[in-house]
Amino acid sequence: MNTLELLGHPVRLRVVHAMRGGRALTTTELCGLIPDVSKATVYRHVDLLAAGGVLEVAGEQRVRGAVERRYRLRQDRAVIDAELMRTLTPDDHRRGFATAMAILLAEFNAYLDREHADPIADLVGYRQHAVWLSPEELDELITGLRAAIAPKLANEPGPGRSRYLLSPILFPSEDAG
Repeated sequence: MNTLELLGHPVRLRVVHAMRGGRALTTTELCGLIPDVSKATVYRHVDLLAAGGVLEVAGEQRVRGAVERRYRLRQDRAVIDAELMRTLTPDDHRRGFATAMAILLAEFNAYLDREHADPIADLVGYRQHAVWLSPEELDELITGLRAAIAPKLANEPGPGRSRYLLSPILFPSEDAG
């Protein structure tokens, strides 16, 4: 299974999101982070991600006679690089976008289902803005967003930190005139 197939499934991509930040988690812990997905499904997709090299075993321990594995995300394998992006067809992009939207909806519903969800206090946002940009302005916007976001991607879990899902989406909504 190639990287696109591995990361192109909503459950597998949610596992990848949950593993970010240098976490080493058991499948049981992942099930707790993705409670709307059955345990059997999470276990199956963790196995696929491990077999595909996206997850690696970070440690093992015996728990009640069984071996429990901790997995860690291999950042270098959890990306769709520019070379692969250039090979995607319009249908590949449609499937990828649909997967991303399905994940957003599932993650947002899981958030709202939490007992103490507070969209106001948590500064939840889901705005859309229509902006008119020249190619140079678009490049400047993307560069600025990358400069603001990239350093935060290295943050690890810790006291006072909550995991947020940030999903920038950018595409032209009209043909250039």
